[in-house]
Amino acid sequence: MTVDQLDVRLVALLEEEPRIGVLECSRRLNVARGTVQARLDRLAARGVIIGYGPQIDPAALGFDVTAFVTLQIRQVSGHDPVADRLALIPEVLEVHTITGGHDMLCRVVARSNADLQRVIDQIVDVHGVVRTESVIALDTPVPYRTLPLVKAAQR
Repeated sequence: MTVDQLDVRLVALLEEEPRIGVLECSRRLNVARGTVQARLDRLAARGVIIGYGPQIDPAALGFDVTAFVTLQIRQVSGHDPVADRLALIPEVLEVHTITGGHDMLCRVVARSNADLQRVIDQIVDVHGVVRTESVIALDTPVPYRTLPLVKAAQR
C-alpha cells in the first residue's frame, strides 16, 4: 500500500502523541475530522496501523536484561507447536522464524543475568527445542521504529 503526505503526517502525529483524539488530530493537521477518521480506518483496514495500545518498557517493570535467543528445533512437527509453547513464557516478547543455521529467534527479557538463565532453561524445556544460543543486548542505540519506513513508503 502506498501512503501520501497526509498519511505520513497523521502517523507521525500519532506516534508523537498516541493519546491524541481524532478531533485534535484534525485540528493540528488542518483537515476535516471525517478525513482523519477515514484515513485511520483505511490504514487499519490495510494492516498499516496494527494497534493503538501503550508501549511498555520492560525495564520499568524490573526486567533490565534483554537478550536474543536463537533456537534449533526438531523439524518433525514444524514451528507452530514450538511457538505456541514459547508464547506461554511471559518473558518471551517475540518469536520469529528465521533462515540460516537456526530455526527461530526470540527476544526475551529477564530481571538479571541469573534470571535470564531461568528463562533460557524454560525455553530449553519446550518440547521440540534442540539447542539454543543467546546474546545479551548491552544497549539499544536505535529502538524499534517505523516512522522512517512510513516516510520512505510515501508516494
